[in-house]
Amino acid sequence: MDELQEIGISRKQTGIRFGYTVLYLIILEVLKIVIQVTVLFQFVYLFVTKQYSEPLRKFSNKVATYAYRLIRYATLNENYRPFPFGEFPAEMERAENLDSTPSNWS
Repeated sequence: MDELQEIGISRKQTGIRFGYTVLYLIILEVLKIVIQVTVLFQFVYLFVTKQYSEPLRKFSNKVATYAYRLIRYATLNENYRPFPFGEFPAEMERAENLDSTPSNWS
């Protein structure tokens, strides 16, 4: 307890942080549904056209990066507030460069 006071974290700051964390956890639950829908749509699209949907891959990559940032904030590993209170994060890693058809699946 003395360690918390030494680094200057007040109960008010902790309560505000907890409020933001709860909000971000709700957003994360919505993101899980969005990810599930995009995965299903991507496989249906792949099944029908035999090609990936490149715009959907890019969107999914951005959503994955955003979810990662939310988790880092919620687990107290990052103090920067993610979107909507901060900027939407840039992609951490580019999507893997895949052929137009998934011929190298194992």
